[in-house]
Amino acid sequence: MPERMLPVPDGLVGERVDAGVAKLLGISRTRVAAIADAGGIELDFRPAGRADRLPAGAVLSVRWEEERTDAPPEAIRVPGMRVAYEDDDIVVVDKPAGVAAHPSPGWTGTTVVGGLAAAGVRVSTSGAAERAGVVHRLDAGTSGLMVVAKSEHAYTVLKRAFKERTVEKRYLALAQGHPDPTAGTIDAPIGRHPRVDYRFAVVADGRPSVTHYETVEAFRAATLLDVHLETGRTHQIRVHFAHLRHPLVGDTTYGADPVLAARLGLTRQWLHAVRLGFAHPATGGWVEFESPLPDDLAIALERLAG
Repeated sequence: MPERMLPVPDGLVGERVDAGVAKLLGISRTRVAAIADAGGIELDFRPAGRADRLPAGAVLSVRWEEERTDAPPEAIRVPGMRVAYEDDDIVVVDKPAGVAAHPSPGWTGTTVVGGLAAAGVRVSTSGAAERAGVVHRLDAGTSGLMVVAKSEHAYTVLKRAFKERTVEKRYLALAQGHPDPTAGTIDAPIGRHPRVDYRFAVVADGRPSVTHYETVEAFRAATLLDVHLETGRTHQIRVHFAHLRHPLVGDTTYGADPVLAARLGLTRQWLHAVRLGFAHPATGGWVEFESPLPDDLAIALERLAG
C-alpha cells in the first residue's frame, strides 16, 4: 500500500483536499475522493474529508491501494447502443441515454466500454484499464456519438486531436426560454461547483470553456439550438446555458423546471450529440458521422410544438 507523508506545499494551501492531492500525486480527482472517503487521507494525523481545505503548515498523509491495471471492464450488453461505424482503428458508437462512457466509482449502470467488450470489440489498451480506448466522453444522461480507439496509434492521434480542438462536435440542445442573442458564443471558465460536489459551475478560476450556438427553432417555452463545442469540459453545455439562466429542458440538476420536464415526458436533459467529425487517424482523411434523435427527445419536441 503506497503512502506519502509531507507538509502541505505552499502552492496547494487553501485548495480542497481532492483537488490538491490530485495535483500532488498526478491521479484523478475522483480517485482521490474515493481515497478520502475510505479514510486514507489525514491532515495532522486526523482524517480529512474530500471537501476539507488544505491548511498551511499541516502534515499531509495519503495512503491508498494500487489500482489493478490488468482488470478488464465488466462485459455487459447495452440495449440500444448502436455501432455507427467500425474499422481496424476506430469504432463510432451511438450511445443511448443512461449509459456512462466507462466505469467509475459509484456508477453501477452500463457503460460504452463494457458494451463494446460484450459485443466482442477489441479496443486500445492505452490509458487506465477501466477506460481503455476512450478518447472523449458524453455524460451518462446525454445521448449520441462517441468515437473509441481500437488501435494504439488511433488512441494517440485522437487524444491529440481532441486536445488541439480539431474535432468537430455538434449537439442539438433544447434550452428553456429564449436565449438572447439568438446566436452567439459563451466564453466562461468552468470548474467544480464551490458548494455542490457533483455539479460544475462558471467560476473565476475554472478552465477556459467556449460554446458556440445558433437558434434552430423557437417554441413558446423553449428554444432548439445547434451547439458547437470549442472545448470539452465536463457538463459544459449544461453549465453554460444554466449560467445564462436558460438551463436545458429536463436538466433539473442545473435548475430546469421539473413541471415542464414532466409535461414533455423527459427524465433527463434534452441534449444529443448529433454530429461528430475528425481526421481519420490512419488515413488522415476527414470522416463525419450523424445520429438521429432518439425517441424520448423527438417525442418531447413534438409535445412542445403541439
